Amino acid sequence: MRAMKLVSVNVGLPREVMWHGRNVTTGIFKQPVQGRVALRKLNLDGDRQADLSVHGGEFKAVYCYPLAHYDYWKTELPGRELPLGMFGENFTTDGLPEDSVHIGDRFSVGSAQVVVTQPRLPCYKLGVRFQADDMVKRFLASGRSGFYLAVTREGEVGAGDEITLLARDPNAVPVSAITRLYIAKRYSDDDVTSVRHALQVAVLPETWKAYFQDRLRMANA
Repeated sequence: MRAMKLVSVNVGLPREVMWHGRNVTTGIFKQPVQGRVALRKLNLDGDRQADLSVHGGEFKAVYCYPLAHYDYWKTELPGRELPLGMFGENFTTDGLPEDSVHIGDRFSVGSAQVVVTQPRLPCYKLGVRFQADDMVKRFLASGRSGFYLAVTREGEVGAGDEITLLARDPNAVPVSAITRLYIAKRYSDDDVTSVRHALQVAVLPETWKAYFQDRLRMANA
C-alpha cells in the first residue's frame, strides 16, 4: 500500500437548514480546520452529530473519505463547488480507497490509533447538503462510500499526518465488498464465504452482523 496521508481534518456543529419546506438539524456541514485537533473516543474536538440514533457513537467516531473521489464527483456534478468536507467527512485522505481498506484494519494517524468499522450508508442528510433528492441513490450506486473509524487510542491529528497500517484482521473483508454485500439482491457461494469472514471481525458493529446473519439465513432457506 502506498504512502497514505491525512489531507484535511474537517469538523462542524449541527445547524438548522430548510429542506422541502421544513427545518432539518444536521451535522453534515464540515469545514477544514488548521493545526492539531484532539481526537477522542466519540469524535474530534469541535465536531458533533445531530441525530445520535444513526450518527456518531463509538463505532462512527470519524468518517473518512478519499480525496480521489472528488475528481469523480466533479465530473458527475459539473459546475458544482466541492470544498473539502463536502461529503460530511472528518478526514479527507490521500489513499485509502474502499477496495484496499478492510473492516478491522488498524491505523495510526498523528498520535492517535483507529480501526475501520463499517462503510457509510448515506441518509437523506446527504441530499440536504447537496440540495438534491437523488444524491443518496447516486452516492450509494457510485461505490464511493467512504468508511467509519473507531478510536482505539486518543491523540492529536492534523492535516499532513501520515496514516500507517498497523495490523489487519485475519478475516479481513474490503470495505467495498461489505457495501456490495449489503445491497446485493442475492448471494453467490463466494459472497456467503465473504459474509462468514466479515461476521468473524470483532469490530463490525452488531447491527451489521444481525443484518448479515439474516441474509445468510435467507440464502440457506
